[in-house]
Amino acid sequence: MRGKLHEPAAGSPARRVRTFIAKFAAHDQRLIRTVRAALRRRLPTANELVYDNYNFFVIGYSPTLRPSDSVLSIAARANGLGVCFIHGAKLSDPKRLLMGAGNQTRFLRVGSAELLSDPDVEALIAQAVARAKAPFATRGRGTLVIRSVSAKQRPRRRPASAPPRVAARKRVTAKRGARADG
Repeated sequence: MRGKLHEPAAGSPARRVRTFIAKFAAHDQRLIRTVRAALRRRLPTANELVYDNYNFFVIGYSPTLRPSDSVLSIAARANGLGVCFIHGAKLSDPKRLLMGAGNQTRFLRVGSAELLSDPDVEALIAQAVARAKAPFATRGRGTLVIRSVSAKQRPRRRPASAPPRVAARKRVTAKRGARADG
């Protein structure tokens, strides 16, 4: 049945997240874990809202338990990982780092967690947090919540014949600079 969700599985939310991540290739598992750790360090009081959906494995970062209050999310699938800025269309992005053309969300393709420590990316994250509908707590630790698990999912690993897609920030910046110059 379309849209049917699995019944809640046994185990702690942390254990379940580890099983969701284990569906990915080893390189992608490491990338998901390092990006998640970087965002946890940056947003220690954020609640992590986890979705293992048909298209993507997603971890949203929200000051509340309401998905609509999320400001950032990690979205992973077999062809790569992105950090989504839920209200990215409203952010000031003078370096034009954010991708996407929708009315609301923008994203960064992430090939390495080091991208999150780039000052321009840190500024985007700071803007997203500052624009949050609800403020993030100043103390404590956020909760990990499994929001949904789809019964049917796209493969989480690339076929053996497909090379990994790694979007290097330098390449993206160089392309944008070339467009602006040329």
